[in-house]
Amino acid sequence: MASCITENLSSALQFNENKNPKVTYKIVWSNVVLFTSLHLVGVYGCYLTIFAAKVDTIIYAFGLYMLSAFGITGGAHRLWSHRSYKAKLPLRIFLIICHTISYENSVIRWARDHRVHHKYQETEADPHNAKRGFFFSHIGWLLVKKHPAVEAKGKTIDMTDLYSDALVKFQHKYISILGVLMAIIIPTALPMLIWNETFKSAYSLNVFRILAGLHVTWLVNSAAHLYGNRPYDRNIGARQNSFVSFVGIGEGWHNFHHAFPWDYRASDFGTLNLTLHLLNFFARIGWAYDLKIATPDAVQRRCLRTGDSNENDF
Repeated sequence: MASCITENLSSALQFNENKNPKVTYKIVWSNVVLFTSLHLVGVYGCYLTIFAAKVDTIIYAFGLYMLSAFGITGGAHRLWSHRSYKAKLPLRIFLIICHTISYENSVIRWARDHRVHHKYQETEADPHNAKRGFFFSHIGWLLVKKHPAVEAKGKTIDMTDLYSDALVKFQHKYISILGVLMAIIIPTALPMLIWNETFKSAYSLNVFRILAGLHVTWLVNSAAHLYGNRPYDRNIGARQNSFVSFVGIGEGWHNFHHAFPWDYRASDFGTLNLTLHLLNFFARIGWAYDLKIATPDAVQRRCLRTGDSNENDF
């Protein structure tokens, strides 16, 4: 484990951005149009949430948000990106469904970008390098062509574990169809069929909950790398951010996570970490097992060696 940490730090140091020329951006206009449209419809969905939608639809949209959030945090992130625990088939199926309704691409693409981010954090090879500012690390990185270093290093990441997973590979192969069907068509149709919601409310609120989920994921890349304290490692940008942990069901304790990425808890305490409690529940019923954790002694040693106790939490 120590050798893995050393390797990741060494890889990151090879890409000291101070030695690179000024970054130029090539805008991907199709993504600009897509995300602009998503925000326009999402804002309208927010308006309808307040003034027009049925209470059933609002509760339903919130439920979808929570399911998709767990698909990201417990699935794409802690299970498939970091292998911090193992899951039996029923839980893996549940998580892949939840991830698909989040409309955040396939697990394979999500995990590849995340693994590159950890190995080359806050360098030119980091897909959402926070050193380029809040906007870039939040959404800007999706609106421009990837830096050549990101593309080059992304090809070196070992993804054989995910390509050998039949369930994950199936989702990746058919994500274009599955994403539209499970994240847009079915979630929009159900309120119309079951409790006679209007199309505009059903569709717009569904887009709004997708948009909310995206922004929460992006906040981990932006706010949790810029605002908060660093009690475990003051040498990295990742921070402890309680607000992000609240909206992101446990993903904001980011300084801990980057110090111990293989820990299934993503924090060393349970406060504001709904994902942890859900995974513990699935462990109790036998669906999740081999949950990896950093020992209290290892955490304490890391805090004493590299932590900064002088900064306040966000």
